Amino acid sequence: MSVKKEPSGRRSIQVEVEVPGTPEQVWQAIATGPGISSWFVPTEFEESDGKPVAVKMNFGPGMESRSTVTAWDPPRSFAAQGEGWGGSPPIATEWSVEARAGGTCLVRVVNSLFASTDDWDNQLEGTESGWPGFFRTLRIYLSHFPGQRSAIMQFVTPVAGTEAEAWETLTAALGVNGLSVGQHWTTPAGVPVLSGVVEHLTHRPYDALLRLDQPGPGVAALGAFNCGPIMVALSFYHYGDQAAETVARETPRWQAWIQERFPKPPETSPSE
Repeated sequence: MSVKKEPSGRRSIQVEVEVPGTPEQVWQAIATGPGISSWFVPTEFEESDGKPVAVKMNFGPGMESRSTVTAWDPPRSFAAQGEGWGGSPPIATEWSVEARAGGTCLVRVVNSLFASTDDWDNQLEGTESGWPGFFRTLRIYLSHFPGQRSAIMQFVTPVAGTEAEAWETLTAALGVNGLSVGQHWTTPAGVPVLSGVVEHLTHRPYDALLRLDQPGPGVAALGAFNCGPIMVALSFYHYGDQAAETVARETPRWQAWIQERFPKPPETSPSE
């Protein structure tokens, strides 16, 4: 991974993924609120006179972002610019869709900012490393659930111990530990019911993608990471006409399970 640096001061990262579908189908997935919400985070587009003027994304409580749409050329490309991270310069995001042979498209995202120092390069590299996981979910969505309604459950909680220990606890509890890509799996007793096929599983970084058939069609994304405190994350993308109902029913079950399995670590005083 590397940040591209230009004489003008522009610094950027670029990530690509090839996905199934026509440009119009892929555009719906990457340039509409319901589409982006089906594989990334809850998203809405603000419109004026029938044209998008802003993108609002919800990354969690207190972590909403709003970007102004600066270019719009469906189904080929669009761009938006929003506030930076914690005092960084404004961040520009450019999306493009290119048709490829065999009924696929290449999706490209470029994140960029202007800066005279290296102060924000780590954030750009962190963004670069995060896109592939979401793009794997996008590929599953377009391969198996294109155009379907979606609803999201997302849980992120701090845990004690190391990343490896958190990942071991999470995957063991869910019955995922020791599985391989392509295997069918079901959660053990004492865990809210999930079953499906392992689509992706790595142990550095610690993440997994599971294509679900129970409690309904969807994708479960699991992860453990260090962002100061050690965190575990579970994101569930449910699809189909019953997606919202599934999320409403399953959310309290998963909240209770997470609170039991991952109790909040004790706070330490500054002297400890």
